[in-house]
Amino acid sequence: MQETTPTTTIQRRGEAAPLLARAARLFKRQPVGFVSAIILVALIVTAIVGPIAAPYDPIQVDADAALKAPSSAHLFGTDNLGRDLLSRVLQGARISLSVGFLVLLIGVSIGTFVGLVSGYYGGVTDQVIQRLVDLSLTVPTLLLALVIVTALGPSLPNVVIAIATIQTPRLIRLVRSVVLTLKESDYVTAAIALGANDARILTRHILPQTFVSVIVMATLILPNAILVEASLSFLGLGVPEPAPSWGRMLSDARRFLQTGPWMAMAPGILIAITVFSGNMLGDMLRDVLDPRLRSR
Repeated sequence: MQETTPTTTIQRRGEAAPLLARAARLFKRQPVGFVSAIILVALIVTAIVGPIAAPYDPIQVDADAALKAPSSAHLFGTDNLGRDLLSRVLQGARISLSVGFLVLLIGVSIGTFVGLVSGYYGGVTDQVIQRLVDLSLTVPTLLLALVIVTALGPSLPNVVIAIATIQTPRLIRLVRSVVLTLKESDYVTAAIALGANDARILTRHILPQTFVSVIVMATLILPNAILVEASLSFLGLGVPEPAPSWGRMLSDARRFLQTGPWMAMAPGILIAITVFSGNMLGDMLRDVLDPRLRSR
């Protein structure tokens, strides 16, 4: 068994000190973004463990407890069917964030690949891809999502497909613009002169240089995806009942704003906090990861 010596303990403390110092500098420079990152991490943890710790079954109907105001028994109150709102909010966090991360995974994977191909090869391939991107960007995002979900039918997979379809074109255009600059750089020219094939140039020399832009865009895709999912659910075309997504909860609450305003408070506040935190985190990452902004 390996013993922990005083020297090892000092080394670990020395390694932790720079991390704490960097975190303190980051908080001082970008306090809102730093707090936003903590909020998003807390929401992710809530989505993972929240449904397990929920005090009630989020879909269990209890007519005797309908429209109960917040109390010690129901911290967020109950809805018109007597379902505990705290339990539904916790379950809704998992659904809404799952949609956001699935959209993020699909959008980043497809958008990065197509953007690399479009920017690097150019020609007819680039023209076809960009005309399709232009066409998708001319249609309002929510309208396009509504059309896709209506055609496919409301379900969790179809909602993810619809939102990924409207988010991916922006990432394609972003990656393409980065690639157009990178492929004219000296190190790419040198790699071509040395006989490197396209796959090696794209994966070893160009793709790593797109990570900063993709990461920043990803932090913006996540809250946008959650907001679109909430909008679709609010309109009755999102994740179907009895799944308690935040948007569905808001849709249910609009008929009871006079008699049960607490029904709209928790999901509405959480959607606003999530979208705001994602946007602020994107701004912070852009400032931290972009060397041009970091040097100012």
